[in-house]
Amino acid sequence: MVYNNKALVIEKEKHMKRVRVRYAPSPTGHLHIGNARTALFNYLFAKHYDGDFILRVEDTDVSRNVAGGEQSQLEYLKWLSIVPDESPENPKDVGPYRQMERLDIYQKYAKQLLEAGHAYKCFCTEAELEADYQRQKDAGVAATKYNRKCLYLSPEARAEKEAANLPFTIRVRVPDHETYEFDDMIRDTVVFESKDIGDWVLMKANGIPTYNFAVVIDDHLMKISHVLRGEEHLSNTPKQLMLYQMFKWEPPRFGHLTLIVNEERKKLSKRDESIMQFMSQYKELGYLPEAMFNFMALLGWSPDSEEELFTQAELIEQFDETRLSKSPSMFDVAKLTWINNRYIKNLSLEQLRDLAQPFLCENYDCHKLDQEWIDDLLLLYQEQLSYGQQIVGLADLFFKDYEIENEEAQAVMASESTQRVAKAFYDNMPTTWDYDNIKATINLVRDVTAIKGKALFMGIRVAATGQSHGPDLVNTLKLLGYDKIKERLSQFG
Repeated sequence: MVYNNKALVIEKEKHMKRVRVRYAPSPTGHLHIGNARTALFNYLFAKHYDGDFILRVEDTDVSRNVAGGEQSQLEYLKWLSIVPDESPENPKDVGPYRQMERLDIYQKYAKQLLEAGHAYKCFCTEAELEADYQRQKDAGVAATKYNRKCLYLSPEARAEKEAANLPFTIRVRVPDHETYEFDDMIRDTVVFESKDIGDWVLMKANGIPTYNFAVVIDDHLMKISHVLRGEEHLSNTPKQLMLYQMFKWEPPRFGHLTLIVNEERKKLSKRDESIMQFMSQYKELGYLPEAMFNFMALLGWSPDSEEELFTQAELIEQFDETRLSKSPSMFDVAKLTWINNRYIKNLSLEQLRDLAQPFLCENYDCHKLDQEWIDDLLLLYQEQLSYGQQIVGLADLFFKDYEIENEEAQAVMASESTQRVAKAFYDNMPTTWDYDNIKATINLVRDVTAIKGKALFMGIRVAATGQSHGPDLVNTLKLLGYDKIKERLSQFG
């Protein structure tokens, strides 16, 4: 028999009911890149169709849950402006939204499967299971499966074990000779055979459901219409489809997002130190959430244009699930940096202050500086800032002792042209130290020395700052101040 949901899909798309999607993290740590992208695509899909984005907490793997894990997920989703319509904090009538608060619900549906003959109790111990799997491996079996020992227990043997209160799991009786075929939103037709799937555990001995059982119950009861998730869940889909078939429920439409890879085209893992893995790291460095949202929207999806900069509203309007990539998506750090820089360039002074001033004043002594001077410093570097923390280091020029920074600057400093322009600037320094007067003095030096272009500007820059490159020269000199420039150029007087 072939289980094929294509006809269901076609009919659903003709009369699409309300779109309801879910992001269902486990509270095992901070929000990382892969989960953030999954949440973002679900959010864009739901909002494009005026649907609902649900946050459900899959906390049944109790040993891996960490204190504050759920709150951290919510905090960084909020930072990205991904706000769920329903969640543990904003429940509706399909809750609870934490799986550990739904255990009685799972018990109810497990009982239904037992009574219908679709599941059975398994009394095998871990040691027995491991010994049998090892025998299969020794016999050359590539994909080991449960041997169905407890499926074939006689009624008397089963009753005896139950009377002895032996611990048991509940296993799905996987149908024989079944083909599970579904129309993936990204990969088109995907096919699995039941012969390749062993009878799997749906309820553990401690009464906690396994992932593949709980997720089907939850998705059905929460009226989830579409499931967009990572490709690591692709192999879970036939297990879930067989449950939909057993319960005679209509399954959601599935879509499996492709991998995120690093610049070496290797699968991104949490141990990959070449790329920061967590949203918290980007926030701490002063990346803008709007830029992160924009960047991640392009991490496996492409708009119908050459544009790369979008507001959230524009992404919601343009999002088209048929343009989700079938190929792995590279996490391009340079592209993220470029996008973030473009957003920083468009910040108002107040926004720039909020972003960069905390980094500045955590690393330099700002107590004696007036706000106008700090604002001018931030504006000086706004064009080249890629993230907020980058102001640290760039601003060393204004807070640390003068020194020639590298061999290029040393060569410029030693040149005759630098000696001449530095002396001419020193001799003609204006007493009124403002932008127009400093610019006029540079033009005067050009006329007096007949030195212009790179030799003029770089010569003055190196003599005054020790650096061969930097932001706008006139504003740099203005911020350094008359006294400091006078002192540094006095050697040329």
